Amino acid sequence: MSDAPATASLGNVARWRQVFLLTVGAVALYAVMRLLPTGTNLHNSDFTVPGQGQLEYCDPSAPQFISVTTARSPVTMTLVGDSPAATGRETRYVLTLKTWNGQDIGPVDLLVSQTRKIHLLVADPSLQDYQHIHPEPGEKNGRWTFAFTPRLGGRYRVYADFTPVATARSLYAATDLQVAGETATATFPLAWSFERDGYCFELAVASLPIRARQPADLTFTVKRSDGGPVPMDTVMGAYAHLVVFDAGLTGFAHVHPQQADISRKPDALKPVLTFKLMIPNAGRFVIWAEVNLGGRLVFAPFWFEVAR
Repeated sequence: MSDAPATASLGNVARWRQVFLLTVGAVALYAVMRLLPTGTNLHNSDFTVPGQGQLEYCDPSAPQFISVTTARSPVTMTLVGDSPAATGRETRYVLTLKTWNGQDIGPVDLLVSQTRKIHLLVADPSLQDYQHIHPEPGEKNGRWTFAFTPRLGGRYRVYADFTPVATARSLYAATDLQVAGETATATFPLAWSFERDGYCFELAVASLPIRARQPADLTFTVKRSDGGPVPMDTVMGAYAHLVVFDAGLTGFAHVHPQQADISRKPDALKPVLTFKLMIPNAGRFVIWAEVNLGGRLVFAPFWFEVAR
């Protein structure tokens, strides 16, 4: 009588036992890795507000327009200046970030995103003064410092863009800052081009009008007025950044080019970068483009309407 069936059966048992041991080993390794210290004492639950209406986390690789002020963020942000803010005067601030349950958020609690741990996106009520600021860790954990010189007066809105280690997903907070001085009253016209300092910035849309809740393909180009080469270099790990605000400053989008490989420089005479953007609501918006030209940061605004 042949022993082949019994041998095959034993072989199957051995293979299943090997699969089982490998699976148990992988699960155990995963559990051990989860228990290893990451430097942060904060957990996912510290960034989850009980109840409804919480601000959602976002995938850092797929940014979108976020209505920060219409939902509850699990992080509170406060600003304390060394003097009252006024047009044209520098004020130094201490920024404090805390979780919803009162825990400080320090450097070890945040991941580096676009070369920085915190991005502050600051805009005046008219959306004509936009500044991108990077706070530095202060002497006390959970305290961050930065300097700010407003160009206009009014109630500025300050958005913080950061990624907690505990979630590895982008999160946001917002607060307001009153600045003494004359407020802007003029409204910029709708335009997809802007000229400054001998450069022409253009933003082309694949299909107009841009409609709410529909993705839009954008093409950003820079040209010199004299036809010479454009000295474009990287800024925060990309060749350009687009920051989008709505007229009511209820939220923003921080968008990066699809050309993620910075080792491949754009064309020297006419750099071209492409972006994708989706805006959830109709209304008036502005896109501020930020580029590094010859070591100098240059900002270009584009005003547009989003249709229903």
